[in-house]
Amino acid sequence: MNSPSDTKRFRDVAAFPAALRDVDDAHLKRLLESGTPVRLEANQFVFRPGDACESFLILMDGRIRVQLISEEGKEVTLYRIGPGGSCVLTTSCLFSSDQYPAEAIAETDIEALAFSRSLFEQTVEVSPQFRRFVFDGFSQRLAKVIGRMEELAFTSIDYRLAKALVDLHEREQTQVTHNELAVELGTAREVVSRHLKRMETRGLIALGRGQVTVLDLPELSRIARNRSA
Repeated sequence: MNSPSDTKRFRDVAAFPAALRDVDDAHLKRLLESGTPVRLEANQFVFRPGDACESFLILMDGRIRVQLISEEGKEVTLYRIGPGGSCVLTTSCLFSSDQYPAEAIAETDIEALAFSRSLFEQTVEVSPQFRRFVFDGFSQRLAKVIGRMEELAFTSIDYRLAKALVDLHEREQTQVTHNELAVELGTAREVVSRHLKRMETRGLIALGRGQVTVLDLPELSRIARNRSA
């Protein structure tokens, strides 16, 4: 059972959205005090296609990946949610009463605060501060999703792969499978494997079992800046 002290602990962490701190809005205070802490382990589903949307989540710790899966089983990453963030699909489904069209997976162990649908709707209606927080987050995330779709549709595999590898290098993450990269890039595993092998031949990376090590960061960064590479 969650306690008020659990909720207060979440509100005290640095990841808690600044727009919701130290508020005088009584309606918003009521919402925050009613938040239910949620904890999931890595690789657990947050939601799946067809699930009903019953609550609004603010992520406090960890990372969530939201992705689409085709009827043939092809996966493509839409976006990730980090600490302090919320899910644009959740916001959309709460307003439209639609079911989730995609799935979300905890990439790491996560901690979040959940707010019931009814309380979310009431607070959006009566609290200008919360309404601004919700719609600002929605518009910013939607713009990034559109940019992501544009990238998948109009940029080369080399560009997307180099960009993904530079990002992994900056996060000091070398453990990644060809299939995980394929999901990230919105392409087939075989395509990723072929392009990785070419990069290895050029001396840009070293491949191991479930591992990619960057050897020539300047050249990979150059490719990642050239959208038509």
